[in-house]
Amino acid sequence: MLGLIADAVDDRSARGIAAAVSRLVSAGDLPTGARLPTVRDVARTLGVSPTTVSEAWRSLARAGAIQTRGRSGSFVAVPTLPRRRLRYARLANSLGNVARDFSTGVPDYALLPSLTAALARVGDAQLTTSYLDAAVLPQLETVLRQRWPYAPERLTVVDGALDALDRVIAALIRLGDHVLVENPTFPPVLDLLDAAGATVIGVPMDEHGMCPDALGAALTTYDPVAVFLQPRAHNPTGAGLSARRVADLAAELAAYPQVTIVEDDHAGAICTAPPVSLGTRLPDRTVHIAGFSKSHGPDLRLAALGGPAGVITEVADRRLLGPGWSSRLLQAVLLDLLSSPEAAAQIETARDTYAQRRATMLRELADRGVQATAGDGINLWLTVDDEHAALLSLAAHGIAVAPGSPFGVTPLGAAHVRITVGLIHDDHAELADIFAVAARAGSGGNGHSRPHPRGWR
Repeated sequence: MLGLIADAVDDRSARGIAAAVSRLVSAGDLPTGARLPTVRDVARTLGVSPTTVSEAWRSLARAGAIQTRGRSGSFVAVPTLPRRRLRYARLANSLGNVARDFSTGVPDYALLPSLTAALARVGDAQLTTSYLDAAVLPQLETVLRQRWPYAPERLTVVDGALDALDRVIAALIRLGDHVLVENPTFPPVLDLLDAAGATVIGVPMDEHGMCPDALGAALTTYDPVAVFLQPRAHNPTGAGLSARRVADLAAELAAYPQVTIVEDDHAGAICTAPPVSLGTRLPDRTVHIAGFSKSHGPDLRLAALGGPAGVITEVADRRLLGPGWSSRLLQAVLLDLLSSPEAAAQIETARDTYAQRRATMLRELADRGVQATAGDGINLWLTVDDEHAALLSLAAHGIAVAPGSPFGVTPLGAAHVRITVGLIHDDHAELADIFAVAARAGSGGNGHSRPHPRGWR
């Protein structure tokens, strides 16, 4: 194989080597699954530096022609299979007419701060003088840094938390990389990692977040490049990292400097828990995303992204070839809301209201012997005997919830559905009756209570 590659290369630049190997793969001369020669062997044969060959291999991996499997080497990639339906798309209701939709995971619009005054104050301000202006309004960056859980090396603003995750994944992940995530986790994260060609490993969690011993085992076994966490209001379970759990996770990660920590703090100011981050202990390796959709309004389409300058600069530079920046008019609106005592009071009311709605529904379900968690945020994770039967049972009442299976990296050992409990502002007792019946649907309806689990393993 080494001779085959050497004969095919007529341009010994990284681009030329990549092009030659790509032609061999396309022609079938390098068969699917074949292990490529080592970078050093190819470099020695071609008389080029290993750096040149490594760059060629990275280009081929990005194009999907080869897969790099860490110490195991690089292999000709398996042909791409037809795209599976996105996990995210599977969360939407598909069971007919819905009178009450609790599948969405969106905030209660009645609890969002009013934009009227902020829009009036911003008016028709012209905040852009050049396409190369700073991506973040200076005053907004000052306020964001004051609110950040640690001192980020660099900070930028993008178009929402999912946009931030998409761009960070593009900057960090290459085909075949191993990545650790919580199990369960937010389905779009799994979709994005699948699209990047990552090998995703689910790490068990409990009510305090990812389990440190399981993280340590995964770090040793898989040699990952990144770990993705939700520090507060975990979607779907509502779990949040305690200070002790932050310390324990950071201790496990300390011996693996190649692993970048990516935190999605999507619920932000509506969380009852204070801000928390592994960046307080590993700031040079932690990328933190602060979302404002749940707290200040989805239509603002804004999230802040802060962390190591290398990662944030790569994200910001790549955006110059696309949208360039997030609307500075909307940034000005967010700045106004973050500085407004009136908006702060509205968000405090929303936070307290969501907490009351969670507590009320959890109490009603517990009274009926039904197992659920909703530690923070706007979601409730309901254990059911049969996911499909539960969905059908609720659909019969005109109620939609999200199926639990798309949240699992691997099977969770029990079936679940996710309910956007933040949208339930009345009829808690009546709905709890309906949820209790749905939880037992498909089991014969024996009505026996089940013990609360220690985690979601």
